[in-house]
Amino acid sequence: MMFSRKGKLKREFDDKLIHLIKETKDDWNNAKVIEGLLDDYDLDVIARRKIAESIHFYLFKEARIRKILIK
Repeated sequence: MMFSRKGKLKREFDDKLIHLIKETKDDWNNAKVIEGLLDDYDLDVIARRKIAESIHFYLFKEARIRKILIK
């Protein structure tokens, strides 16, 4: 009885993690599109793309550790 909320909390935070993964993937794709549309070499845009990519892969790695299936 004492730990009955554990499953509910895990499900809630897993859902939040899945939502964050989907958001960061959209951000990463948008950054890639913006970088592709530029004519010149802009370090700021490249840095933003790499930041979005690293955040996405960090969250993805966390999902693998938690053994979350993303549908």
